[in-house]
Amino acid sequence: MHLVDANVLIEAKNRYYAFDIAPGFWDWLDRAHHRGEACSIDAVREELMEGDDALADWARTNAGFFRSIDQGSQRHFRALTAWAYSRNYTQAALAEFASDQADFLLIAFAREHQHVVVTHEQSHPDAQKRVYIPDACQAMGVRTANTFQMLRAIGAKLDLR
Repeated sequence: MHLVDANVLIEAKNRYYAFDIAPGFWDWLDRAHHRGEACSIDAVREELMEGDDALADWARTNAGFFRSIDQGSQRHFRALTAWAYSRNYTQAALAEFASDQADFLLIAFAREHQHVVVTHEQSHPDAQKRVYIPDACQAMGVRTANTFQMLRAIGAKLDLR
C-alpha cells in the first residue's frame, strides 16, 4: 500500500494533474484506493480541507481515502520522537515536527502497516532546521517513493482512450 503525503496531492492539483486537465489521475487514485493500493490519513485530509478549492472538495467527498490513526500506529510515537531528539535538529525543527501532526502521524502509520510513504520531500540527513519525511522514514524502516515511482509500482495507466 502507498500512503500519500499532502504535498503529493497539492502538487498534483497545482501542476501536472490539475482537476481540469487530468481528471483521469483522480479517477485512478480512487480506483487504486478501492483496490487497496493507495490511501492517506485523516491528518492529511484535515490539512487539505483548510483550503477553499477543488482539492478541499475532493478531500471532503473522498473521506474513505483517508485512514484514522490506530493504536498500532501509536506504538511508534515514542521511537519516532526519540530518533528526532537524538539528531542535531534545532529546537524549532523539533517543535515543528512534533506539532506537524500529518508528517509525524504519516510516518507512524506507515511503520505500523508497512506502507510506502509517497512524498515529494527529498532526504537531507544533515539538516538541522527541519525534519524531512524521508530521513524520519529511513530511521523507522519505512520506504519512500515519489508520485511517479508510485504510479509505476502500481502499474497505473492514465490513458485517454
